Order: sequence, then structure tokens, then C-alpha cells
Amino acid sequence: MKHILCYGDSNTWGYDPVTKDRFGAENRWPRILGQTLGRDYEVIEEGLGGRTTVWDDPLEGYKNGRDYLIPCLESHRPLDLVIILLGTNDLKKRFSLSAYDIAQGAGVLVRVVQESQAGREGRGPQVLLLVPPPTAALTEYAEMFEDAERKSRKFSEHYGRVAKELGCAYLDTSVVIVSSQLDGIHFEGEEQRKLGKAVAVKVKELIG
Repeated sequence: MKHILCYGDSNTWGYDPVTKDRFGAENRWPRILGQTLGRDYEVIEEGLGGRTTVWDDPLEGYKNGRDYLIPCLESHRPLDLVIILLGTNDLKKRFSLSAYDIAQGAGVLVRVVQESQAGREGRGPQVLLLVPPPTAALTEYAEMFEDAERKSRKFSEHYGRVAKELGCAYLDTSVVIVSSQLDGIHFEGEEQRKLGKAVAVKVKELIG
């Protein structure tokens, strides 16, 4: 059996912008990924609302993605693949980060996985870096995410560069899904389904 870790934020946890609650298990993209791949794969959900790539949040504690990644890898080993979908929360105005810096933060996480011993025979697992889609028009989060839409449109370029530099696979989710028009940053149900199925295709290319 192949073991896959999905490491992300509220969009991996399954926040529903329609109900403002959590999607049922069958409607979250990691579960859809597992359903699509079949019984030879175990998909592990590790989503946390507000999680950043590598930054300490002065207002919301315990959100630094790097801090939790190492124990997370150890607790779920052996892993064949780690899928990382982070960066949207780094767009919050309080971090004052460029798209370049956010992609660099994602790259730090990729290296943590690659240099770990959480894979088979003490090697690092493969990594699939997902590029977050651009934010849509922001509503209730507009002030918190000021200028996020402009910055997020540069994600594809910078995440692609980081993936190439580090030799990991990547998928630009903006060719598959869009952020919700309801709040500008979360994925609605149909987008969760599209993402799970698109990632499944990529996973089969990598470890199928």
C-alpha cells in the first residue's frame, strides 16, 4: 500500500465557504483523492486553518507549517508521497510578504521532506507541490488580505521556479479550480472534487 500525506491549511481541512463549517469527509479533496486512487493507497489528511508555510503568526499561535511538519512526517512514516498545499495564509497583510518570499517558504517545506527519513528505507518521500489558486474578490477577509489578489497571481511563476530548483513535482491548481466568490480564498464543493480528481492523476504519474 502507498501512503500519501496531504499537508495544508483550511482548504485541506475542508472549510466550506457556503456553510462556514467543515465539509463531510466524502467531500474533502484528500478523501476524494483517496476514493479516486482506490484501496492500494492510504491518504492522510493534515489540514489546519490559518497554517502558513514557515511564518509565526503573532495573532494566531501554532500556525507555522515548518514547526509541525517534522513531527508530522515522523508520526506517519513510512510515506511514499507528501503533497503540500500552502501559501494562501502567507498573503495576510500582517506578514508583508511577496509572492517570491511565499514560494521560497513553500520551498523550505519541500526541502524538509526531501531531507527527512520519513520515506521507504530511510529516504525522503517524493513531494508534490501544489500551487494555490489566486484569490478571488475578497469580501469579509478584504482588510486582512489586502493586495492578496495581485500577489497570488504570481504564485504560478514562483512556485514553478521553486519546484524546478528543488527537483520536485508540482501542479498549478489554477488550471483546475478557482477560489470561491463568496469569500475569495476557500474552495467550494465542486472545486474540492475537481482538485481531488486532478491530484489523483498526478499521483498516479508519480507513484502509480
